[in-house]
Amino acid sequence: MRVRKAVFPAAGLGTRFLPATKAQPKEMLPLVDKPIIQYGVEEAMASGCDQIIIITGRGKQAIEDHFDVSYELERMLADRNKTDLLEIVRHISDMIHVFYVRQKEALGLGHAVLMAKELVGNEPFAVLLADDVIDAEVPCLKQMIDVFDEVNGSVLAAQVIEGPAISSYGVLKVKPADGRFGGRLYEIEDMVEKPKLADAPSNLAVIGRYVLTPGLFGTLAETKPGVGGELQLTDGLKALLKKEKMYAYVFEGKRHDTGDKLGFLKATVEFALKRLDLGQQMREYLKSLKL
Repeated sequence: MRVRKAVFPAAGLGTRFLPATKAQPKEMLPLVDKPIIQYGVEEAMASGCDQIIIITGRGKQAIEDHFDVSYELERMLADRNKTDLLEIVRHISDMIHVFYVRQKEALGLGHAVLMAKELVGNEPFAVLLADDVIDAEVPCLKQMIDVFDEVNGSVLAAQVIEGPAISSYGVLKVKPADGRFGGRLYEIEDMVEKPKLADAPSNLAVIGRYVLTPGLFGTLAETKPGVGGELQLTDGLKALLKKEKMYAYVFEGKRHDTGDKLGFLKATVEFALKRLDLGQQMREYLKSLKL
């Protein structure tokens, strides 16, 4: 079946960006002039997904407002003949069908994904973590869906992480799949959540893109909560791995971790440099700094 639905867990508290996220969702922090979550939604759309499911929580109303119609703003822009801005605003609300599920308590990423079960149904689906903004000629999720269509099994996006930083990720034990996809495809044998560097089974880390079979919902429902009463997505994936083949795909493109302050600042600079309206001025400004 075609991957049509994309799930965005967005109920987290965003504590790493306090106090900025005290009264606004971290997913709405602007990367240049566009909220972080919109980059992910546009990626899903460009990858063939026509239904977006956002898992929200308390204090996330701004996300719903952003993807909704804003009649007053549109009327004001129309009256003032600001047609370019009007087109941008209408594009946001017209781009796609968005559904919202309320996660009453932040009980882990696995629990957030499980909340989408009724809307996803018995079909494959994508999960995108908005913090990971990926700049790629072919959208990262599109690359993964192409792989999914070939292997007919869950596909996790992977990135090579060298050194101690690997301890911040879920890490994969893999074996090469076959020659398809330029040697970027691996079959997953096991996964370890945030291992010490010496215990990491490889340098392949899982990042925030997944194309999953509906079998995951069954394993998540059977998985017991871990530390802090949270249901971890990794635990559900490990249980699914015992029943189905799963694959890791080292995507083509550059990942920006905008959930990290320095990563967010780097992404802002790099995306500004790529803009036709800002790039040259930004480049001149950076050259003028006495670093």
